[in-house]
Amino acid sequence: MKKVVAVLLLLIPVFGYSQDLSLYQKKEYKYADGKTLPYRILYPENYDRSKKYPLVLFLHGAGERGTDNEKQLVHGAKLFLADSNRRNFPAIVVFPQCPENSFWSSVSVDGSKSPVSFEFNYDNPITWPLDAVQQLVKQLLKDESVSKKRCYITGLSMGGMGTFELVYRFPKLFAAAMPICGGGDALRYDGRVKKTSFWIFHGDADDVVGVNESRVMVNKLKSIGAGITYTEYPGVNHYSWDNAFAEPNFLGWLFSHKRK
Repeated sequence: MKKVVAVLLLLIPVFGYSQDLSLYQKKEYKYADGKTLPYRILYPENYDRSKKYPLVLFLHGAGERGTDNEKQLVHGAKLFLADSNRRNFPAIVVFPQCPENSFWSSVSVDGSKSPVSFEFNYDNPITWPLDAVQQLVKQLLKDESVSKKRCYITGLSMGGMGTFELVYRFPKLFAAAMPICGGGDALRYDGRVKKTSFWIFHGDADDVVGVNESRVMVNKLKSIGAGITYTEYPGVNHYSWDNAFAEPNFLGWLFSHKRK
């Protein structure tokens, strides 16, 4: 029994995760026509408004849609709560929640196929939740102590799609983007996004969002000279975000970028 306890004690500093998700404060952004966008925000430890902090925007997947301001904290939230990450990567982290019957990205979806068929069309009007997100980011740039040159975005599945689209529609907003098992409208991508660096993740056994969605975006981004890193996990399904969040340099890569 003593040996078991000793092993468990050794594991604690290795993982170093706080389980207190309540550190993400509940808030709402008021949008037009009476709509509201729930979101959670995590402030750095010992938040000092005399300093400028990076802003990390995290877009959740379709399964976390709702209005209870809770569902979005299911996958990557604990990554930002890890003791070492709180210490080494102090940042303002924002988890907005896409309401039910809404979508981050401007796509049409055919769920009768496997993988699901997505038709991207950025010529469509921006969805109101995604528009609210960019307005929220701009509001935080005014209200909080955020470095305008160090705004980052990541997202998984539907949130990965929203990540691609938000960078496309507002190319001056983010220094780096990390879409996970998502995709975007490659036909619309052009040189406007060259100042945003991308690290894209996908599992080649994904039966929800096919890996080709990311492969197409990688080829398109390379063709326009964008900074691109791509990690594909052999035999990994739609839950490739577990692998992505386990990447030892996930936050290190993100925080190394700064807009000129």
